[in-house]
Amino acid sequence: MRRRPVHDPESGSATIEAVIIVPVLGLMIMLIVFGGRVAIAHQSVQTAAFQAARTASLARDPIQAHDDSVTSAQASLADQDIRCTATDVTVDTTGLTTPVGTPSSVSATVTCHLDVSDLGLPIPGSRTITATMTSAVDQHRERP
Repeated sequence: MRRRPVHDPESGSATIEAVIIVPVLGLMIMLIVFGGRVAIAHQSVQTAAFQAARTASLARDPIQAHDDSVTSAQASLADQDIRCTATDVTVDTTGLTTPVGTPSSVSATVTCHLDVSDLGLPIPGSRTITATMTSAVDQHRERP
């Protein structure tokens, strides 16, 4: 004689758990991707600011320093494949105008407006990342 299977009161609970857990796990993974993208972009903007400041400190005059450092920062961000919707580079070259023998420095600030709308998260479409770096000017080098 065959027994008839008794209806298990927990049948179907795995489906309900999956319906609840899968979207939560997906959101958590997307938040990790978002955090990683912002962290990598922050590191890249710091590197671009350093490159810009270093390039400016090696220039002979403030105008050349500004132009070279902007080009350097943009090239650094492009080399690292950071997709900024807008990039602002500000260079303080007053250190290049100090008398020879005086310690001085130049600084560069790089601002990147990072587009994160492609992740599909309920987060505004862009983040602004800014970094400022300073580089010393050789105090014994001829200046304009």
